[in-house]
Amino acid sequence: MTALALVLVVEDSDAIRAAFTILLEESGYAVAAAATGAEAVRLSERRAPDLVLLDLGLPDMPGLDVARRLKANPATARVPVVALTGRDDDVQRAALMAAGCAAYLVKPVDTQQLIRSLPGYING
Repeated sequence: MTALALVLVVEDSDAIRAAFTILLEESGYAVAAAATGAEAVRLSERRAPDLVLLDLGLPDMPGLDVARRLKANPATARVPVVALTGRDDDVQRAALMAAGCAAYLVKPVDTQQLIRSLPGYING
């Protein structure tokens, strides 16, 4: 039996985190979830996910700092990070790419497009 790809959802909103978890599980992914940046870093150190969906507005640290920490750790440096943001401008885009994000999605996220794009990030 093939192991399911593990997606780490980092989102401080309980409702959004739960919705992403359901969507991903129903689409055949294993899901780990974190409400804070620190929790995301801890979970990633225990088991490197295959992909991180990262909200940028977290209560304890900016999402960009989480991305930088993941990219600085040899165990998670190759894990693709897809940022979830409310902003779509050149400054935001440059900051995300500089932090090592593979891509970003502007909220509200088109969930069907997200599911279709995941294999490309994971198998990249």
